[in-house]
Amino acid sequence: METIRNFFKTFLLVELVKGLALTGRHFFQRKITVQFPEEKTPQSPRFRGLHAQRRYPNGEERCIACKLCEAVCPAMAITIESEQRDDGTRRTSRYEIDLTKCIFCGFCEESCPVDSIVETHILEYHGEKRGDLYYTKQMLLAVGDQYEAEIAKNRELDAKYR
Repeated sequence: METIRNFFKTFLLVELVKGLALTGRHFFQRKITVQFPEEKTPQSPRFRGLHAQRRYPNGEERCIACKLCEAVCPAMAITIESEQRDDGTRRTSRYEIDLTKCIFCGFCEESCPVDSIVETHILEYHGEKRGDLYYTKQMLLAVGDQYEAEIAKNRELDAKYR
């Protein structure tokens, strides 16, 4: 009996009719389409976008070259080299993030003891070629300088959850 039922289902195209019925039900409903450049969808307060490095209020970079972010990165997208300064403190001489490898997990941000590396809410960035998405220390600091007010505000709003 089951074989005969399957035979008729196959030749009567039951699945096709069910699919067309579903399409017909939704065909006349109101469409939910966002015209992206003009309209923006709401963004989560914990959205993780483009990376940035922050500075202290006196202008000195925050990164102390502890290399925790490099160690915790599952995609191995961060490269750090450090050197000793004249006053005995350690700072980065090279800090690079390969955004083609980065999975935007936020582990680097969570592991940083001095709140140096952060992920901003910037999602509109691109690279014409692969090399454009290798962010160096100077590029990360420039992003941090440009968006410091927004970064500080977002960090303050998220502080009670950390």
